[in-house]
Amino acid sequence: MNYHVDEKGYYGDFGGAYIPEMLYPNVEELRTTYLEIMNEPSFKEEFNQLLKDYVGRPSPLYYAKRLSEKYKTKVYLKREDLNHTGAHKINNTIGQILVAKKLGKNRIIAETGAGQHGVATATVCALAGIQCIVYMGEIDIKRQAPNVARMKMLGAEVRAAKSGSKTLKDATNEAIRDWINNPVDTHYIIGSAIGPHPYPDMVTRFQSIISEEIKWQLKEKENRENPDYVVACIGGGSNAAGTYYHFLNAPEVGIIAVEAAGKGIHSGESAATSKLGKDGIIHGCKTLLMQSADGQITEPYSISAGLDYPGVGPMHSHLARTGRAEFFSVTDDDAMASGLELSQLEGIIPAIETSHALAIFNEKKFEPDDIVVISLSGRGDKDLNTYIDYFKL
Repeated sequence: MNYHVDEKGYYGDFGGAYIPEMLYPNVEELRTTYLEIMNEPSFKEEFNQLLKDYVGRPSPLYYAKRLSEKYKTKVYLKREDLNHTGAHKINNTIGQILVAKKLGKNRIIAETGAGQHGVATATVCALAGIQCIVYMGEIDIKRQAPNVARMKMLGAEVRAAKSGSKTLKDATNEAIRDWINNPVDTHYIIGSAIGPHPYPDMVTRFQSIISEEIKWQLKEKENRENPDYVVACIGGGSNAAGTYYHFLNAPEVGIIAVEAAGKGIHSGESAATSKLGKDGIIHGCKTLLMQSADGQITEPYSISAGLDYPGVGPMHSHLARTGRAEFFSVTDDDAMASGLELSQLEGIIPAIETSHALAIFNEKKFEPDDIVVISLSGRGDKDLNTYIDYFKL
């Protein structure tokens, strides 16, 4: 079984490029050049130098002693929260801004939910001196105000998506409309492992630095490259894709994906795509998608602005369909409790997205000698108001 993308842009049944004719030249230009660009020695050198000196990589692999003692297993946290801008998103935006420059683009658009991808995009656009427009749902603009302020301070224009649920899905719709209207000079930096081929693969390759580092860091700490389990939260799925990448074809490594159950899988207020989704097409690719009986996309919900997306990336859909990954759905309440627990056991305040992954210990029992690596995808600064309101702090 192959878990990587094939030459046609598919992961098993999922993937492809379902795009309007106006976007065909853009997507085709990217498809025919992205691997060549990424493999150029000069590109690799610049990308790796920026990851080291600008982003601050490698991010630490931290043994969480008190968390390990509580759950009677060995827990390591891959500290993506310590990257510049506070999340894994910067790995991908650094890569894509370099690709955009190679393609001669002078205008960047992006979508964002929790705001971390918007901040990371605004950051690299400031670095490169390129115009940046970020689309964000009107609801997300209110609940992620600190990140909106950061984007504006970095020189980006933040445009509100006021249709539909006014969240990530709608921001993506607006970004795609913009791209259709500005096909020549604009590159769309997609933040998740979603979208038309080659985006899911390109984003995953840029994020695969996470699993690449885990392997050599674990070798140093435990004298073995492969953990027993890798765990990540999943919305669109870029941090998860990067965390899993170098372990996909290692059957001895268990892959665990944790998505948002919101107020309960069958409550009507959920984003548990693996449980509720059916094959469908969204934002340029075929994937598992939450939809009604007649194929209309249903509105997702999560307390986390980064996980309330009605689909998952095509790679993750393939992992779910084949059984290569175990999917768990975690409620708002369990995620919030796990975020507070990490804060008080280890002195690390995680993003609410990450808190969903940390709740895995309520769902699955691990053995005492298991090595469990959890992607700590982002820091909780952006979510402090939500934590404060929830816990009445």
